[in-house]
Amino acid sequence: MLVDGARYFATLRSVLQQARHSVMILGWDFDASIPLTPGGTEAETLGDLLRSLVEERPGLEVRVLVWNLATLHGPGSTLPLVFGADWHDHPRIQLHLDARHPIYAAQHQKIVCVDSIAFVGGIDLTIERWDTTSHAADDDRRTNPDGSPYCPVHDLQWMMDGAAARAVCAVAHDRWKLVTGETLPAGPRAAGEPPHDPWPEMVRPDFVDVDLAVARTVPLYNGGTETREIEALTLDALAEAQDRVYIEAQYFAEPRVAETLAAQLRRSAGPEVVVVVSKAARGYIEKWIMGNNRDRLVRRLRDADHFDRLRVFCPVQQGPVPTRILVHSKLMIVDDRFIKIGSSNLNRRSMGLDTECDIALEATTPVVARGIRQLRHRLVAEHLGRTVAEIDAAMDRHDSLVAVIDELNDGSRMLQELDCPRRGPRRLVLGTRLLDPLRPLPLSSLFSRGG
Repeated sequence: MLVDGARYFATLRSVLQQARHSVMILGWDFDASIPLTPGGTEAETLGDLLRSLVEERPGLEVRVLVWNLATLHGPGSTLPLVFGADWHDHPRIQLHLDARHPIYAAQHQKIVCVDSIAFVGGIDLTIERWDTTSHAADDDRRTNPDGSPYCPVHDLQWMMDGAAARAVCAVAHDRWKLVTGETLPAGPRAAGEPPHDPWPEMVRPDFVDVDLAVARTVPLYNGGTETREIEALTLDALAEAQDRVYIEAQYFAEPRVAETLAAQLRRSAGPEVVVVVSKAARGYIEKWIMGNNRDRLVRRLRDADHFDRLRVFCPVQQGPVPTRILVHSKLMIVDDRFIKIGSSNLNRRSMGLDTECDIALEATTPVVARGIRQLRHRLVAEHLGRTVAEIDAAMDRHDSLVAVIDELNDGSRMLQELDCPRRGPRRLVLGTRLLDPLRPLPLSSLFSRGG
């Protein structure tokens, strides 16, 4: 698990430098003008790096697939996606815009495949994604290509090889074929050449020889097959929780998730529930639908929290002017048994409208269970400005994640309780069915036939 954009981008750069045959990038947004290591000795942009790699290696091909409406909604630069750019003016670099989706739906996957390595998570290769785990308020490397600063941002990405990476690459290949019509070989390499695994030495695996699951959302579109694996996996995992649920969410606005958690909180022996979200949504529509629905669902959970087992937090960096940290991650950990990271948000559209990809791991041995526990403690330690050893020791004392946070939540890095008034509406905001639909809008069927 690669925590935050600086770690992911540096790791990705190392893997790309070893690429021999294939680089495939699928994203909600993409901006080739970003540097992967801002402030470092290597100042090349992502686009320049990809172009130099294909020029050096005659067998390397690069494919980039970006949601077509990123040109309207994404934060990255629009003109290079629409009109082209020098970096992909090469016969072995292809860039396509993905329009194979229902009206108002998004190609939301964040996948990168480099030979036999795959990355899956919440981080697109675009602006406003790079940050370190310190989330320092005055980090001047956290700037966009035009020089404008952006706020601290927290996010996560899986990195994997082996059969799991091949399964992820198959998902990417299927999407590429759907959009472009091109069928790609499963594992291109020269005859007799062993499989190339560019796993960088600087990255120590969190898990070795485990089974991972690929969970997808694929909306019903143009006579295709609907897939709602993420929806089923999310609700089933939360319903099975026994001890604790830890969630990091860009959006927390899915009513069935709230209903499942409320039922757990009503149980006298149910699990603790800790949710980490941003303090405030960004943009008018996000604030109106995602922000207001989050507050209404949190009220429902607090109504159900008869045993004081619920905490909903926002990460902040204290100082003369407190700095809010944007939570962009999509993470769910259940007990020490289950972890899921990917592109799907806890909102309605990620369950049935947008195209999504998550990776999940279930503990089948004590070693894997300890690994999941350590991942959760790494994240809590980051948010509290503590060490993992401090979190481990406090958990040994309390056997309660809520009690651990209550005890250690007194530094310059801290988790503030979400400021959500207890008095207020509980029902979903008017307009939710239109702006956060659970499935394609009926109108889309009028325009999708033959398209």
